[in-house]
Amino acid sequence: MFQNNIDGNGMAQEEIIHKNPARDPGASGTTPERVDPLARTANSLLTEDLALAFLKRGDLSAEDLEQLAKNVDLLKSRKVKLAIASHPHTPRHISVPLARQFYIFDLMKVALAPAVPADIKVAVDDILISRLKTVTFGERLTLARRASGRVAAALLLDLQAGEGKTTPGHRDGELVARTVNTSAIALAARVLHTALENPRLTEALVVNSVLSSKARAALVEAVAHHSMWSKRREIRAALLRTEHLSLACALDFSREIPTSLLRELLASSRLLARIKDQLLRESDRVNPE
Repeated sequence: MFQNNIDGNGMAQEEIIHKNPARDPGASGTTPERVDPLARTANSLLTEDLALAFLKRGDLSAEDLEQLAKNVDLLKSRKVKLAIASHPHTPRHISVPLARQFYIFDLMKVALAPAVPADIKVAVDDILISRLKTVTFGERLTLARRASGRVAAALLLDLQAGEGKTTPGHRDGELVARTVNTSAIALAARVLHTALENPRLTEALVVNSVLSSKARAALVEAVAHHSMWSKRREIRAALLRTEHLSLACALDFSREIPTSLLRELLASSRLLARIKDQLLRESDRVNPE
């Protein structure tokens, strides 16, 4: 069926489908008769609309999708490329190279599509994360709000979100540190706080972020004062192991931890020695063993 573009009566395939909606894979409320997918995908006259309707079918095989991906004319369509990359049966060797051609928000769309396999989502997220340095503030803010948890966590560690960032300069022949202007820091802080509100961000991702060597004081402070994350025990324990936690927050978080466990936790902490000593003295006073 439909082995050729023109049937025996000289009717084009597209015209046949138009005259018989039951055979149209995109027709609503119908169960399309199974046709030869390879014949359709190889059809040089397959239109964008027909291809998109075809790609809505969940019974396409990897071979069907490989044939469709060979249609150079169809791949000029952004929508068709997105549909191919987002199909649950598209092989990785097709979907990932296609994803490298996408813009930032198309990558986000593919990574969030429910039908996309988990390994493809990770690969697409990695592509997106690798481009974070090139995106604008507005794009960064949208990603912080709507992207996956992994992307939100990457934005927490974005070096542009660190306060006190410096660039070298010269004044009167001496090398000086020129601080990033206040407005840039404020914009970066907005991205950081927006990422912390991302509904896809998980506790494990926050813990990994604050314990990262890339974590800045701004991140530690924001998490330590966050209305939700600062209440989590695992996150409090992680914050006590960072170098940027303030004494006031450290004292507050350590009060709920038994002295023996606190000693074990502080053994791997990057807090200043004087803060560690004060925490242990306070713990011994409140929880004498």
